[in-house]
Amino acid sequence: MNAMNLPDIAAQVAQQSLALEWVGMQQIAVPILFKGQPLPARANVGVSLDDGEARGIHMSRLYLSLEVLEQRPLTPALLREMLLGFLESHRGLSNSAYLQLSFEAMEKRPALISDLSGWKRYPIVIDAQMKNGMFHVELNVEVTYSSTCPCSAALARQLIQQQFEADFSDRLLEMSSVLGWLGSPQGIIATPHSQRSTANLRISLKEQVQEFPFSMLIDSAEAALATPVQTAVKRADEQAFALANGQNLMFCEDAARRLHLALLGLPEAAGFELEVLHAESLHAHDAVARSSWNWRQQQLQEA
Repeated sequence: MNAMNLPDIAAQVAQQSLALEWVGMQQIAVPILFKGQPLPARANVGVSLDDGEARGIHMSRLYLSLEVLEQRPLTPALLREMLLGFLESHRGLSNSAYLQLSFEAMEKRPALISDLSGWKRYPIVIDAQMKNGMFHVELNVEVTYSSTCPCSAALARQLIQQQFEADFSDRLLEMSSVLGWLGSPQGIIATPHSQRSTANLRISLKEQVQEFPFSMLIDSAEAALATPVQTAVKRADEQAFALANGQNLMFCEDAARRLHLALLGLPEAAGFELEVLHAESLHAHDAVARSSWNWRQQQLQEA
C-alpha cells in the first residue's frame, strides 16, 4: 500500500470538542550525553492539545525529536531548542511543550582521611517547559547524608555522666584510670542514634544559565551538611566520619536551614524548594522539614 494512502486517525475531528493540558508519552528510554559520556535516561515528553477539535497529537514526532539527546551535550539551550521544535511540529495544535529527563549521575568521591575513593550515585530529574512563549527549567537532585539526633546525644551523655559518677565517686581520679574507663564498654554505656537521611533539592534556574550546575549543587549541599554518606573507607575514615557526626548533630530542621542558606549562595538559582527526610532509627516514622525561596518574590518585596 502506498504510504500516502495510509489512514491518519489523529487528523480526524474529535468526537467531543475539548482542549487537553498535556498529551504525550512517559518513561521513554533515551541515552543522553553527560560530561562527554553516554548515560541511560528516561524521558517524559508531551504538549498541550489546545485545539479541542483535533483528535490527537503526533506522538511519533515527539519521540523522534529525542534523538538529538544522544548527539549533543545536555544544556538548558538544547532543551529550549527541543521544546520549540515540539511546538513547531504541532503548530496549530499546541501552545505548550514539556520535557522531563530522569537519570543517575555518578561522582567520584575521596575518603575523608585515606587515599581511597569510590563512586556515588545522585538521582537527577530535569523538568523543562515552554508555556506562553516562556521557557522554564528546573533541576532536581537527591543527596544522602548521615544525621545524628541532638536529643539522643544529650541523653547518651547524661547516662555516661551518671555511670562515671557511679564508678568514680569513691575513687581517687587518676588519668590512666579515666582513660581506661573512657575506652571500655562499661564506660561509654550509651551512644546517640543516627540515620541515613535524604535531601531533595529542586532548583529553578535563571534564564541566562548556560550549563547545568550539577557538581556545584551537590558540592554545596554536601559541604553544608558536613556528613555526606561515604564510599570506600578505612578505619581512619570511619573514625573521621564518627567525628563529623558528633560535631554536626542535626534535627531535620537544622539540616533544612543549612541547605537553605547554602542554596541562597548558588548563583544559578532563581528559586528553590527543598525537603529533608530523616529515616528515623528510633521511630517507625520519618522526620521531615521543607523550605523554599523565590528570588522574584523577594525583588518585588524589596522594590
